[in-house]
Amino acid sequence: MGKILTNDEISQFKKDGAIFLKGKFDISWIEKLQNGIKKDIKNPSPRFKSHTLQKGVPAYLEDYWTWQLIPEFKDFVFNSPYAQMASELMSAKKINLVMDNWFLREGGSKSSTPFHHDISYFDMEGTMCVLWLPLEPTKKEEGISFIKGSHLWNKLFLRVLFKDGHKIEGNECVINGKKYEIPPDILGNKDKYEFLQWDCDLGDCIIFDMRSLHGTLSLTIPDKTLSRYTLRVAKEDAKISYVGDWTSYNYRKAMQEAGYKNGNPLGGKMFPTLYEA
Repeated sequence: MGKILTNDEISQFKKDGAIFLKGKFDISWIEKLQNGIKKDIKNPSPRFKSHTLQKGVPAYLEDYWTWQLIPEFKDFVFNSPYAQMASELMSAKKINLVMDNWFLREGGSKSSTPFHHDISYFDMEGTMCVLWLPLEPTKKEEGISFIKGSHLWNKLFLRVLFKDGHKIEGNECVINGKKYEIPPDILGNKDKYEFLQWDCDLGDCIIFDMRSLHGTLSLTIPDKTLSRYTLRVAKEDAKISYVGDWTSYNYRKAMQEAGYKNGNPLGGKMFPTLYEA
């Protein structure tokens, strides 16, 4: 199979930490993922949640680690072009699954995504990237914005809860020799940063480095329901890294019960290989 991406696209990703790619996914993939979300909502996993605290108002929904439960998601994870694209962007010999998930923001929902970087939410370290694939046409002010070059800051930030209020978890600390800092106030200091944001039609996507800070920049409240599918993958240098309790999700227990130990490479049932160059 030939290359999917150009050398310029790969260079831009490595420099900016996020890249917009036009029309890389056939509409049949989009429809498949839309159907998968409908199935998931009808029969959600134990991890399904709403980030909207107020009841009876338009909600911001999420479920994750559902690829083994929803055939449409499993098909996309293993057979879509994303794993090869990730391999090209990260100069990887091998790509392993980290986590799949989806978000659905109902029309009129005031809930939003806090500025954060994904690396702090996972018991892993190494080179990883994320697919952000909108399942409806999405204007840039309705989507996610990325801080250009923030993946190169060499900083780790504490997790921020997605629930309304966006509470920061924990206090500034050092764990395993790594300093975790309180995230900067992005929305209160917009003029300090250069943002990347794009209008997306069906089939368009954004891929970003797991260290890139991103979140909702605009206060615009979409009047239509918007959903997106995200898929996190890692190259061969990634390994399990159990850090402080403040990063504990309910899937850490599942990882430990499945036999994954600190320092293990990714692989096996939970983190299967998706592509080898």
